[in-house]
Amino acid sequence: MCLGVPMQVQSVPSWGIAVCHTGAVGAQQQRIETSLLLQVPDIGDWLLVHVNIAIRALDAGEAQQISDAVLAVNRAAAGESFEHLLADLIDREPQLPPHLQAQAEAEAATDKEQTVISNE
Repeated sequence: MCLGVPMQVQSVPSWGIAVCHTGAVGAQQQRIETSLLLQVPDIGDWLLVHVNIAIRALDAGEAQQISDAVLAVNRAAAGESFEHLLADLIDREPQLPPHLQAQAEAEAATDKEQTVISNE
């Protein structure tokens, strides 16, 4: 499994490179490869980074949700409280992404037909 981490751009010293940090207290700045992005990031932009390569740009809200989710996993592993970090997920049914909803609905219809046939 791969994990992307949100990082905020602090400077853009040259094309294809941005100096970023995670926003965590005490986090060190890292040089991040940005040549895969559609446009050069600006100072203050958030990027989703995997192994020092920016995969895509993020808005601040999405960056915060991802950071909270990573922190929740770390806290859960340590046996600490984490539910407040996943407030947007608590007390709601999980939803499939749109590209899988049609497939799931078709499979449910097939299962229902098979149940009716087997009950006859």
